[in-house]
Amino acid sequence: MAEEIINRVSQSKLVTFDLEDHYLPGRRVALDIADWLYEGIILKEKDFRTQVEAHHWPDYQDAYVALYCSSDAIIPGWAYMLVSTRLQPFARKIVVGSLEDLETSLYQGVIESLDVSHLEGKPVIIKGCSNKPVPPNAYIWATNKIQQVAKSVMYGEACSSVPLVKRK
Repeated sequence: MAEEIINRVSQSKLVTFDLEDHYLPGRRVALDIADWLYEGIILKEKDFRTQVEAHHWPDYQDAYVALYCSSDAIIPGWAYMLVSTRLQPFARKIVVGSLEDLETSLYQGVIESLDVSHLEGKPVIIKGCSNKPVPPNAYIWATNKIQQVAKSVMYGEACSSVPLVKRK
């Protein structure tokens, strides 16, 4: 007689928290301002303002935008501020930095506003693998938020998790 295989993972009270489920849909765009600089390294205010005014800003409609400069130029803060004033009517969010910085900022906002009360007193596993770009800081913020209410917090998959926190 063959014994019936029992899936103990599906019968457990373990709750899987997948950060990928909280990924904000939408187009991500990196806007490099290096091309708007004189010889790619010097910001001349008048020329820079001309470039900003000539740019086609509706291209960023509903996009998440990361502003950066790919050259080693020293960019004054007002330059990014000026660009952001033109982006603001179109973009969903604007940050100075890389696409990873943008993703980190998006996840920070999502996790800060996340209601985790449904995880109260439960064992929670924060899923480790994802197909979407989940920044490392998102795992830290999720862990810190979830550990305040959960009975235990683990990382990975149900079949091979790493325990992080366990309340007594």
